[in-house]
Amino acid sequence: MTEPALPIAVTMGEPAGIGGELVLKCWLNREMGKVRPFFAVDSPARLKAVAGHLGIDIPIRKIQSPSQSASIFATELPVMPIELPASVNPGAPNPANADAVIESITTAVAAAQNGEASAVVTTPLHKASLIRSDFPHPGHTEFLGALAHVSDPVMMLVSGDFRVVPVTIHLALREAIDALTTDSIIHTCRITHKALSADFGIRHPRIMVAALNPHAGEDELLGHEEQRIIRPAVIRLQQDGLDIHGPVAADSLFHADARATYDAAICMYHDQALIPLKTTDFSGGVNVTLGLPFVRTSPDHGTAFDIAGKGIADESSMVAALTLASQISDRRNQSAAPPLSAHG
Repeated sequence: MTEPALPIAVTMGEPAGIGGELVLKCWLNREMGKVRPFFAVDSPARLKAVAGHLGIDIPIRKIQSPSQSASIFATELPVMPIELPASVNPGAPNPANADAVIESITTAVAAAQNGEASAVVTTPLHKASLIRSDFPHPGHTEFLGALAHVSDPVMMLVSGDFRVVPVTIHLALREAIDALTTDSIIHTCRITHKALSADFGIRHPRIMVAALNPHAGEDELLGHEEQRIIRPAVIRLQQDGLDIHGPVAADSLFHADARATYDAAICMYHDQALIPLKTTDFSGGVNVTLGLPFVRTSPDHGTAFDIAGKGIADESSMVAALTLASQISDRRNQSAAPPLSAHG
């Protein structure tokens, strides 16, 4: 008999943002079969307040262990309690709650690492509030890497079959260009190639690498990075047997016909990757962290303070994040499962 899948751990995120509303709306999607059982690592009082403010009738049950989730998820939202020290006003982040936000993430990650959760799905953070509380990481991706003792995790943004991966992530543009190296491109491509095969079930991944400069540098008239940094990485990876091409001018890499020629596009900096994906699917994109020993996804949008508390947040990206986390977790479990015996 097949064991039931483990629940997904969902973090609190920024309490003053739309994360709580998304969690509540995702639980309401359970009857349509859109989401696997999950538990929130959050403040039960906060979630009750959000539900009451939005006029949503959702029963909330405190749990002590993720294993309690499966039996109650159909009728109650399971919550592993994290208490907030300060009040929460929608749209007004309070740095006094930063430690609770961080605790939610570490608790969810611990559940995944201990085999109590199948994946971690994070709701959006307000990085400025965390940084004011001496949080040393520029974003979720880097913090999760630190928790997993992985030095260079890789960010992938996904919308259906459209996947983009930035080599540099949360850096100012000038710093990102300075940080770009042949080795960092090779690392990103190798992690991406492995994930496309293991996590997305693509038997022969095709990777396209974007140029940094206009017209792919125009034979170094518009920049030398293509010839001196990017192309050597592509050549080395081709020698290793990867189906990889580039550098390709970024302005012609993301239209529909171009996207049909690759399974992932490797981009040189954050916005080069996120702008095309968010333009094509702002509501449904998913952020996936590659290279971690556990599965982590997140909706590909921010805290949306301007609409927090108004009940109009679109949960599509959160539902997509939960769905993709389930799919990746299932693939990893299938690949790790021992083969059946001749009599099994």
